[in-house]
Amino acid sequence: MELRFLGNSDVKITPVIMGTWQAGKSGWPGVDDAEMTRAIRAAFDEGITTFDTAEEYGWGYSEKILGSALHNVRDQVIFATKVHPKNLEHDQLITSCHQSLKNLKTDYLDLYQVHWPSGSWGSKEVPIEETMEAMNELKRQGKIRAIGVSNFSVTQLQEAMKFGQIDSLQSPLSLFWRQVEKEHIPFCIEKDITFLAYSPLSQGILAGKFQQGHKFAKKDHRKRNRLFQPGNCKRVQRALKKLEPIAKRNSISMGQMALAWVMAHPHTYPIAGARNSEQAVQNAKAVSVNLTPKDLSEIEAISLIVTSHLDDNPIIWKI
Repeated sequence: MELRFLGNSDVKITPVIMGTWQAGKSGWPGVDDAEMTRAIRAAFDEGITTFDTAEEYGWGYSEKILGSALHNVRDQVIFATKVHPKNLEHDQLITSCHQSLKNLKTDYLDLYQVHWPSGSWGSKEVPIEETMEAMNELKRQGKIRAIGVSNFSVTQLQEAMKFGQIDSLQSPLSLFWRQVEKEHIPFCIEKDITFLAYSPLSQGILAGKFQQGHKFAKKDHRKRNRLFQPGNCKRVQRALKKLEPIAKRNSISMGQMALAWVMAHPHTYPIAGARNSEQAVQNAKAVSVNLTPKDLSEIEAISLIVTSHLDDNPIIWKI
């Protein structure tokens, strides 16, 4: 699988990245550790060498599963993890990084990201200068290779860039969630910052997994996904029916089409989760999908059935 540079760093990533939020189990009922490990290895065997996690995903559990699954091929993979917004003070961030290193069974992180801006989710306000000072210190020590941010506005990203090199921005992007196309992606293209798209399958919706009225388990975080709310849910189902013929004529799955659409954006790569080997393999195959300009035009017109009714709130979940 052809590798791409991450921003202006020397880190090279695969065009499809495997997300491992599910491995943390929190908010994902029914995830099996052994099956998750097989999924990670299946992704690696298919050529995906870039894996994204976070300390918040099961508070280290996802990192531990990922580290255990790939410790014997560490020199062949890219580990990206994130620090929680409650740990953005200098010493807290250093401690969090060291814990992530331990969890992942490694002595360096390829990409270390601020998961949410300071102050998010009730966290303490910390000056971005202090956070970036700690990040730069870790980078000088060789404990991290590149710095990224996640869920930042363009203004917040610009502020962070005053204090160090930012090589990636991670935010939600899918056919049904396109707010970042207005400002974020054009800014990243201009500044040569890699855009990492999370929830590119809209948490399974674009893989065709859910019918209208689907009932999630009590602890499944997706029940708060705004796309599953009444009104949006009906429009989602209408759009999916119109997208199906395009996937069929290309002999690809709906999920592969959705990932290929994300990759059609310059310097933009999807982070696709998987909870079993088959899903991981199918996600990897999206790299070889080439959608025509006609396909892309049709797909984007259909997506408006959903996106034209959404507001500018970038947070996917109903709070």
